[in-house]
Amino acid sequence: MTEASPVNPREYPHRPWVGIGVVALRGEEVLLIRRGRPPRQGEWSLPGGGQRLGEPAEACARRELLEETGIEVGPLSLLAVVDAITPGDPGRGPRFHYTIIDFQARWLSGEARPGGDVTEVAWVPVDGLEPYGLWPEALRVIGLAASRAPKI
Repeated sequence: MTEASPVNPREYPHRPWVGIGVVALRGEEVLLIRRGRPPRQGEWSLPGGGQRLGEPAEACARRELLEETGIEVGPLSLLAVVDAITPGDPGRGPRFHYTIIDFQARWLSGEARPGGDVTEVAWVPVDGLEPYGLWPEALRVIGLAASRAPKI
């Protein structure tokens, strides 16, 4: 591998990539996934991934959620927009830069199971997230979703 030809085209990008995330709620629980590849490989996170050219944001949210977790959700509502920037080597700029559009929705159907680049899934009580070591922005958007969600 040379500096000019990284293996991952999203690594050391020339522009931010658009990522779509979903805060899927079921009662007082949120669905988390463990990432199987960079960035954040091995870390717990919200389901989501890269938007494809020509794919509407909500369609991407539903596709990624189904691919990564096997579940479907009801209506999506826009929750937050977050920038995830991973520093890179000196002089090369950010290693990764994603602008993430997060939606929130309620679980509708399906049994959660890992798929795609996900190694584990877990329904976790919103007040029990500490052991999962989530990125502070993930904690913030989960808190925001929980505060906006009607209590069922």
